Amino acid sequence: MDVFGRVHAWSKRHAKVMDALRGAPLALLALVTVRANVTGTGASLHLAQYVVLSALLIVPLLWQRRRPLETFAAVSLVSFGQWALGFDPVPANLSVLLALWSVAYGCAFRWALAAGLIAELGVYLVLVHWHTVSFSMFFSGSIFVVTTWLTGLYANTRRRFLEGLEERAERAERERDQQARLAATAERARIARELHDVVAHNVSVMVVQADGAGYMIDRDPEQVRQAVRNISRTGRDALAEMRRLVGVLRADPEDGGADGDGAGGTDYTPQPRLAQLEELVRGAGVPARLRVTGPPCDLPEGQQLAVYRIIQEALTNALKHGGPGVRALVELTYGRAELVVRVTDDGRGAAAPRSHDGHGLVGMRERVGMYGGAVSAEPRPGGGFEVLARLPVPAGRAA
Repeated sequence: MDVFGRVHAWSKRHAKVMDALRGAPLALLALVTVRANVTGTGASLHLAQYVVLSALLIVPLLWQRRRPLETFAAVSLVSFGQWALGFDPVPANLSVLLALWSVAYGCAFRWALAAGLIAELGVYLVLVHWHTVSFSMFFSGSIFVVTTWLTGLYANTRRRFLEGLEERAERAERERDQQARLAATAERARIARELHDVVAHNVSVMVVQADGAGYMIDRDPEQVRQAVRNISRTGRDALAEMRRLVGVLRADPEDGGADGDGAGGTDYTPQPRLAQLEELVRGAGVPARLRVTGPPCDLPEGQQLAVYRIIQEALTNALKHGGPGVRALVELTYGRAELVVRVTDDGRGAAAPRSHDGHGLVGMRERVGMYGGAVSAEPRPGGGFEVLARLPVPAGRAA
C-alpha cells in the first residue's frame, strides 16, 4: 500500500481526530496573528469581532467530513458577510480552501465544480475590496483555488479506487468461502451416497438371512416364525427409510443429483475397497508404488472407502501438479490404534502452481472427520508433496 493508502486507512480509523486536526492549524494561525489583524483598512475590526469572525470560519470545519456541502456553504456565507461589511480578510478565511477540498473530495463532480466557481468569485471579491483588480493578481489568487480543487478531485478518485479494490477483495473472499461451503456440501452428499451403498449392502444381507431363517425353522412354534418375519419387515422398513433420507441429502433440484450427472442419485454400483488399491496405484497415471506395513486389520467398508478416496485424490494431485517425471509412493501403516496413510511424490512441491478451484483437501477432511481422524497436505522440505492421514482403528478390529 502506498503513502496515500496508508494515510487513507489511518484517517478512516481516526475520523474524529481528523475532524479536529483540520481546523487546528487555522485556529493556531488566528491566535498568532490576532494582534496584527485587530484593525482593518475598511470598517473597524476590534479584537472581539476578530475572535468571533475567526470562530465562525473555523468551527464549521469540525463537520466538513460528514457534511462537506453544508460546511462550505456556511464558511462561504460568513466570508461573504465579512466582505459585505467591509472587513479585511483574516487568516481564518483559509477555511474556504479547506471546505472546498472537502467538497471536491467527498461530493459529486457537479458540486465540486460549483464550489470551485464560488471560491473563484471570492477571490475576485477580495481583489475588489482591495481595489487591486488585475489579471495578474486574479491569476495568482486563482492558483490556490485551482490547486486545492484539483487536489481534492485527485484524492476523491484515489479514494473511490481504493474502495473499489476493498469491495472486490471482500466479494472475492465471500465467493471463496461460499465455494468452500458448496464443496463441503457436495462432498457430504457424495459421502452420503457411498455410505448408502455400504450400509444398504449389510442391511440387504440381514434381510436375506432373516427371510431364510423364517423358512428354515420348523421345530419352533409359529411365534418364532412370526418374530423372524418381524425382523425381516423391520429390516426392509429401515432400508427404505434410509434410502429416502439419504436421497433427500443428495438430491439436487437443478440437475437431479449431487454430482451433477442427472441420474437423481440412483448409481448403486459397488464402491471400491482397500482390496482395489493395487489396481488404483497401477492405473494412477504416474509411476507409483504401494507399501503396506503391519498386519492389515478388518476396517469397516465406509472407512476403507475413505482411505481409497484419499489415496485417489492424492495421486490425482500428483498427476496434475507434480510436473513431468513425477513419481509417487503410497504407504499404509497399520498400528494397534490407528491406520496411517501417507502419499508422497517427488514433483514440484511448493513450486507447483496454486489451483483455486479445487476442493480435494476439503473432501479429505470431510471423510477423515467422520471417523475422528486428521489429514494434512503440504509441500515437503526437500521437494515434492505429502498427504498424511491418520484414522483410528475401531476397537476389536486390530489384527
